[in-house]
Amino acid sequence: MNITAVVVTYNRLELLKRTVSCLRQNAPLTHILVINNSSTDGTPQWLAEQADERLSFITQENVGGAGGFYRGIEEACRRGADWIWCMDDDVFPRPDCLARLMRQTKDPQVGILAPRRLLNGRIFTNDFTGYDFSHPFRSVYRGKLKHRDIQAPTEIAGTAFEGPLIRRSVVEKIGLPNRHLFIFCDDTDYCLRAHLAGFRLLYVPDALMDKHPFFSDDSWAQRTRKKRWKRLYQVRNATYLNHHYGKNWAVRHLRGFICMLGYQVTALLTLPFVKAYEWKDLGKLWRAYTDGLHERLSD
Repeated sequence: MNITAVVVTYNRLELLKRTVSCLRQNAPLTHILVINNSSTDGTPQWLAEQADERLSFITQENVGGAGGFYRGIEEACRRGADWIWCMDDDVFPRPDCLARLMRQTKDPQVGILAPRRLLNGRIFTNDFTGYDFSHPFRSVYRGKLKHRDIQAPTEIAGTAFEGPLIRRSVVEKIGLPNRHLFIFCDDTDYCLRAHLAGFRLLYVPDALMDKHPFFSDDSWAQRTRKKRWKRLYQVRNATYLNHHYGKNWAVRHLRGFICMLGYQVTALLTLPFVKAYEWKDLGKLWRAYTDGLHERLSD
């Protein structure tokens, strides 16, 4: 059994060190493959210094998480992986996390297994049990696990690229993640494709990973400034997802528009008082929406 962990990293060396350390404690892991998106913080040097036959890395241009997982999953399969364990550099699997995920692999229709993430000791989950591409004023994510008491493996329809264990046959049937999404919705899109292809996805609550807390001490304005560029990808990719899979005109056109409008209204209401948004962000959000609507996904 070849189980390869694919870790995507960019300029977060200290977090990467912790992730790799945690992975080394997990059995029966075969190999750790780090995809370095052109980090400039000493990451390539540290990786090159590792005297560990189980660790290898690829340095490429910064193509975001989506491009990183595309390259990592492709390379893992080329090297003969039976299962690919995907994660960013900000999640840290407990020593028995992989072993607990592997307990659920007997059914060949199980294609993706999702661990439980903990943020400051509390359950952090954006896993969900279904999709809604019919109602424009509802969330695309149905049956979120966020407020449910889950104590046993539970059927889901989607998870995040924060530790999913993916069976090779999933990749062989549906292909690789959409690398052009860069960040946001690449995991939703991939899980949806696996779900539509007939694979089962399971959330495994006793397989634990810890998640690094970001922005915990920031004010709303500070957090918004730091994440502002990400919102453009969020609007574009959410619009793309709804346009591509929407079952009617309203979902294909309105749902992304509502998402974009929400950020524009927030910007307009706060611009006179706090330095969170800039006036030029209004135009950028509109372009993000129209790009998604026309499925223009250049990186």
